[in-house]
Parts: sequence; C-alpha cells; structure tokens
Amino acid sequence: MATRVTVIGAGLSGSEAALQLAVRGVPVDLYEMRPTVPTEAHQTDRLAEIVCSNSFKSMSGTHASGLLKEEMKALGSFLIPIAEECRVEAGTALAVDRDQFAEAVTRRVTAQANITVHREELRDLPKEGPVIVATGPLTSAALTESLTRFLDLGELYFYDSTAPIVSAESIDRDIAFEANRRDAGVGHYLNCPFTEEQYLAFHEALLAAEKYPLHDFEKATFFEACLPIDELAARGPKTLCFGPMRPIGLIDPATGRRPHAVVQLRAENRAGTAFNLVGCQNRMRHGDQKRVLRMIPGLERAEFYRLGRIHRNTYLNAPKVLDPFLAVEREPRVSLAGQITGLEGYVEAVATGMLAGQFTAARLRNERLDRFPRESALGSLMEFVSGYEGKEYRPTNVNFGLFPPLEERLRKGPERNAAITERARAAMTDWLARHPTHVFS
Repeated sequence: MATRVTVIGAGLSGSEAALQLAVRGVPVDLYEMRPTVPTEAHQTDRLAEIVCSNSFKSMSGTHASGLLKEEMKALGSFLIPIAEECRVEAGTALAVDRDQFAEAVTRRVTAQANITVHREELRDLPKEGPVIVATGPLTSAALTESLTRFLDLGELYFYDSTAPIVSAESIDRDIAFEANRRDAGVGHYLNCPFTEEQYLAFHEALLAAEKYPLHDFEKATFFEACLPIDELAARGPKTLCFGPMRPIGLIDPATGRRPHAVVQLRAENRAGTAFNLVGCQNRMRHGDQKRVLRMIPGLERAEFYRLGRIHRNTYLNAPKVLDPFLAVEREPRVSLAGQITGLEGYVEAVATGMLAGQFTAARLRNERLDRFPRESALGSLMEFVSGYEGKEYRPTNVNFGLFPPLEERLRKGPERNAAITERARAAMTDWLARHPTHVFS
C-alpha cells in the first residue's frame, strides 16, 4: 500500500497540497477542524474559505504577484485556475466570488478518490509518516503549542483584520462613481469621493471611535500591508490620503475634479449584490463602526453584510527550521505550507501548498529535488522562507524586493520591474525544459 500523507488544514495551502499529492497517486488524510472547532474568522464549513479580502491581487505579468501566478499555472496549480473561473471584475486584479470559489474547491477535493477528509482537530503532530502542516494563521492553540515545542521555537504572531461588506442596493450611485485608478483594466470599482471637509470629519470620527481592545499581554503587532484604517488614522491626517484612500488617477464626474480622498468598493460576487470596502479593515466596535463608515459619501444608508474585525494570526520563524523545499531540516518528514510560514497572502499560501505537495510526492518516489532558479518568483519566495538572515522575520507578500538585484542598477520603476520579469521568465523556461516530469499532466 502506498504511504499515506497527513495534511493538516484544508484552507488554501492544504487543499492545494492535497490535490497535488492525490493526482500523483499518493493517498492523503486531510484534516480540517471546522466546523467541529470554529475559528475567530471563518463563517462556513467549506474548504479554502477566504475570510479577509476577496482579491488574489494583480494579474499583470509585470507585477510580482502576477508573475507568481504565471509560474504556478506553469507548474500545475489547481486553485489558481479555479480562482480564474470564479473571477469577478476588479480591473487588473484577480478578485473572486468567495462563495463560488470555496464551493468549487470543496467539490474538487472531495471528488478526489485519493483524498479522505477528516472533520476533526488534530491537537498534536503525528509521530510517524509524512506530514504537511498547512493550518494557516488561525492554527488552534493546542496544535500551535505542539508545533512550537516540536520545532523548539517561540511563537510569533501579528494581528490581521477583515474589511466590511455592504449591500449593493444600499450604495448611493448618485454619489459613488465607477472607475479604476488611472483607468486601468476592464471592469470598474465604485468610488466614494470625499471633499476635504468630509474627509477631515471622517478622520476625526475614526480617532474618536471606541476600539476593540487587544489582550493586555500582547503587543499590537499588525501586518504593515494590511493595517486597520483606525491604526493608520492615528499616524496623522494625511496617512489615509496617501494610503488606501489615495485619489490618484480618479476624476469625480460630478465635479470634474480629483476628490480629496476616496474609498473604493470592489464587487464581492458575480451577481454584484455585495461590495467590499477596499482597505477599510478596522477594529472599531460595531456600533461606532456603522456610524463612522456611514460618514463615507455614498454609504450614508449602507446595509452591512459583514463588519470589519481583527483576529490574531500565528506564524513561525520558518527560516530557522525549513530547508529550501519547505521541509523541517532536522525531521524532513514534516513540511510547512501556507501563512504559518510567514508568507502573507492568498497566492503565496497556494504556492507553498502546491510546492509542499509536489516536493513531498517527489521524496516518496526518491526523486532528486532541485531548487527553482533564484531569479524566479518561486525561487525568491523559497529563498526568503528558508534562508532569510535579517534581524526580524516578519510576514511578507511576494514583491520584487525579494528578487536578486539586476546587474544594471540604474533601472527604476516599471522599467526595472519589466526587466526582472523578463529575466524570471527566461530562467523558469530553462528550468522547466530541464525538469519536464516535475509538472503533472
């Protein structure tokens, strides 16, 4: 009988890892504690439920996230094509109907004969056999303790937050206008424009709103790329204008001028019945939150399907324990995948799940493992998660700063990114030509 692999967690990374193993003939025991044990953020029992934004970020080939998706599709990712099938219009971003996406992944996983789904919590790491830990940032306390004890690591954490969702019918379309920043891409966001006076009143209300407290014994550590708007507002009145509410590239058709600030709304589903308040994650108490968010022009009568909230996310100091193939160096039968590794973001979670599944299958077949080229998006991610040597390891999305520098240091902005992309594509094309059996067909 073939060796069975235990995959713990059926989120984005765990579902992808299980599918990668199953199609290679490896039987999988996939453990998902929901709905038996709920989390702070999930609302359903579906696999691969996404709980924060519904965006998988840019599809552009000259964006680091777009390049990463391109490489993942070339290597046979299952979840990225499913995301594309469930896409809702969001300009150049790959945004999905989160319900359709989770349902599609759940069907795909449960229909696979080599995968047995167990709806129960694993409180300890299995003592034998290959294991992929893909429990994500909401790993249960018991398993976190078992894992940190096994790895001999102190626990790390940061706070993450979810953005509110409003009913489409409750948005005042006489105020909110359709447009993308700089008119980029097909499909449009809705934009709620502030005058300077409206914005300053909104900023003052953000500061005055009552916030949900953090635990006394925990430091308020937030992921910098996903800061709550109330946290940003505390940094100064201009912070939001130059951050998630920047109006650059937008003209309000009602005035013919650029607004002082904007809140962008992105469709949550294909039917267009719900919209996400982009970048408006927050930790305001619910009564104050409704009052303050209804100060946004166009949302005065907003009906909320979901309010913003924060939750505690767990991640580990992966470079201290992982090899370049996501396996624990001192016990390579155990691999880590997903956001628990400190790679922040949906696409990054899917990528590490894909690679953990492929690498584990290769180990079981006693195949040689070769590193991806350092110039590629995948190679840069693996170098970061296994070889980072900086002072403080913090959650990170894929970005061009992780890539090796270009020989020509004078390049800037789009020109530099295009050159990095061209170099990455050439390197991965060469790697795939030399490793044709790596991709399941």
